[in-house]
Amino acid sequence: MQKYSHTRATLALAKASFRSIMRSPSAVVFTLAFPLIFILVFGFLGGSGTKVDVALAPHSDLQNPIVGALDKMPIVKLSKNDSQENINKKLEKGEYDALITVEKNPAGRPAYITHVKYTSASLDKGNILKSLLNELSYELNMQHVQPTVTEIRATTVTGRAYHYIDFLLPGQLGFSLLSTGVFGTAFVFFSLRQNLVIKRFFATPVKRSSIVLGEAIARIGFALIGAVVIILIGHYFFNFTLINGAITVIDMLILAFFGVVVFMGFGFVVSGLAKNESTIPPISNIITLPQFLLSGTFFSIDAFPTWLQPISRALPLTHLNDAMRKVAFEGAGLWDVKHQLLILLLWGIGIYAVAVKTFKWE
Repeated sequence: MQKYSHTRATLALAKASFRSIMRSPSAVVFTLAFPLIFILVFGFLGGSGTKVDVALAPHSDLQNPIVGALDKMPIVKLSKNDSQENINKKLEKGEYDALITVEKNPAGRPAYITHVKYTSASLDKGNILKSLLNELSYELNMQHVQPTVTEIRATTVTGRAYHYIDFLLPGQLGFSLLSTGVFGTAFVFFSLRQNLVIKRFFATPVKRSSIVLGEAIARIGFALIGAVVIILIGHYFFNFTLINGAITVIDMLILAFFGVVVFMGFGFVVSGLAKNESTIPPISNIITLPQFLLSGTFFSIDAFPTWLQPISRALPLTHLNDAMRKVAFEGAGLWDVKHQLLILLLWGIGIYAVAVKTFKWE
């Protein structure tokens, strides 16, 4: 008699589950249709433009009216404590929209000389800053007639062109993984339990772990296929930046794997808490909607009120989105996003601990 193989049983369950997912309209809609619709709608937009990130050169004079006025502008985010080496790298990547150096003029007039270095990686925000500085210079010079307060001298460094799709697509990919992990897992395991399918499995040699692992393999496989489709459509139709080509795609898929595994933990919790099928959507939405809205899916978290930003930065989808963007546009490796991966790992440990307490087999 042939020995019973738990590996073959797991793969058979995974194959059957994958087929059922492919036949499920809701799975296809949440994993592919919604993200692609948002990408199609917003794909041709040029930028989200809510904050202008400006670095102040380390040797700049801080006790001057120019820096003071920029500090008071809500649209300008002024960083004063970064190193010159780091500033140069961020300018090339478009993380900073400009570098400002304010120096006292030995000649005395104008009192200060303001050097501005823009980046071609963020031309739209550079133009916004240029208008702000011209207006600021005019106002300060009108207020202080003798001597003239400042003269603005501008240059531009070359960087990668940054498009809104480079911000939008990783957020939509994260939304796809979140939906797949939460809604898909919750509905499937609740349905298996309600229809007594799992109870029938107990009459066979199939292990509980094989049931969970088989469903997980199917769901992760489906999520990764969806991720590949979204990435390739974004790249070939909307010029989504994949800075290191195929290596970047592989890194993004590894991040997607980590993300969907963590989000499946939320799905297990929902399936354990739900009393009937009609309670699954409300509980799932309590988990997914705040993350969808607050995790920088459409707009930068910096645009949110100050009191809301710490909440946004605590959410797992925020860290997945940030890691995806760093890998895709900045060329970061997985080690470079270890902070985001660590936060996802901590969320995973916490949510699976809750899932163990709440999950029900029958």
